[in-house]
Amino acid sequence: MNDELSYAEMLEIPVETVTVSRREKKRKKSEDLSEKLMERVNDRVRGEDPAYTESREIEREAPVKKKGRAHTVLAVEFAVVVLLCAAIFLTNLFLENSAINTFVRGLFRGNAQTADARIYSDFALSSVIRGADAETAEIAVSEAGVMSFTAHCSVYPLCAGKLESLRSDEGGYTIRIRHSDSFSTVMSGLDSVYYAPGDTVYENLPVAYSEGERPVRVLLYDGETAITSFTVTEGKVAWV
Repeated sequence: MNDELSYAEMLEIPVETVTVSRREKKRKKSEDLSEKLMERVNDRVRGEDPAYTESREIEREAPVKKKGRAHTVLAVEFAVVVLLCAAIFLTNLFLENSAINTFVRGLFRGNAQTADARIYSDFALSSVIRGADAETAEIAVSEAGVMSFTAHCSVYPLCAGKLESLRSDEGGYTIRIRHSDSFSTVMSGLDSVYYAPGDTVYENLPVAYSEGERPVRVLLYDGETAITSFTVTEGKVAWV
């Protein structure tokens, strides 16, 4: 530019009349590149390239709501369980030796490894009354094998075992003592009982008490059959 001015001055040309022009460098338009890039991407989205296919929302079927069938089944099962429990309770209360009670007791006595297979004749029996009371009390035995006495005394088990059941009514307490899987003793007419079901009882410790106002009855069972093959001598019980 200075050379041009100097040359103009040499020619005595007014500076104001000199036109100075610049050649601007051509720039690549980035806009054109971006447009081309967008076109290429659009072409791929349209399906030319599977990697750029358009994503679609997966259509899912609406879940089928089950009607109250499940609730009905649960209600029926609950009602059956309640009825079964009520039946077991009532039979245990009024029919102690019923088939269902025998079945339930068998379930809780264990399997063959824990079963007590002793029979009644394997046990040595003692008296249900001890001490001075045994001398004054009279124990009667019926042909059906029912021992009975009326005395103000403590009552002892005939042999060791577990108190299996206990119930009470107007006639006093009734208990069943389980000696083995098949051998048991039932005592009724008791005024007090010193143990709870599941407790172990022993022949030298009293299991109950009688005030002597009503008879106490004792029955021996082999399974569900009353045992009659025993005698009572001076209060002591022995097998025949």
